[in-house]
Amino acid sequence: MNPIAPEALAQIFTEARTHNGWLPEPVSADDLKRIWDVAKFPPTSANTMPLRVVFVTSAEAKEKLKPAVSPGNLEKMMTAPVTAIFAQDMAFYEKLPELFPHADAKAWFVGNDALIEATAFRNSSLQAAYVMLAARALGFDIGAMSGFNPKVVDEAFFAGTSWRANFLCNIGHGDVSKVFPRSPRLSFDDACRIE
Repeated sequence: MNPIAPEALAQIFTEARTHNGWLPEPVSADDLKRIWDVAKFPPTSANTMPLRVVFVTSAEAKEKLKPAVSPGNLEKMMTAPVTAIFAQDMAFYEKLPELFPHADAKAWFVGNDALIEATAFRNSSLQAAYVMLAARALGFDIGAMSGFNPKVVDEAFFAGTSWRANFLCNIGHGDVSKVFPRSPRLSFDDACRIE
């Protein structure tokens, strides 16, 4: 496999920014489906795929989400064309006979709450990152947010289900005039070692 073009790396990673403000340009249902159809392919452990997503787009759904969002994130959530609620399905293992048919993977999880919780959180976080990168690759901007009350989100959106909120992410076309200067990043030597 060959490296992707430097322009693609810039769009997805090195020049991409976390956006706090949004242009009044729509993101369609077809756009969201395209993002998912790219993001669904990278790996999760045993192909568990525990991520579930609610794409909040309507004024009614924004109002429903509003009480859960911290004051510092409220304006950017309300003005974003889309706010994705990235959730983890705590019953993800029910789909394993379909997703991982070459072993009885469901049996690994049934009754093992610690493994269910760790797998759901780790892999839904991983999948959510894939969604964010897919959105960037398809020409959208993102702004992930953890400043919210997950219990309020769960009550408003997931009552009676096995879904639990992980984090939020705005998706749209960012207003570059509202981007903060880039914060420093750790160097390889500060964050990594080779053994």
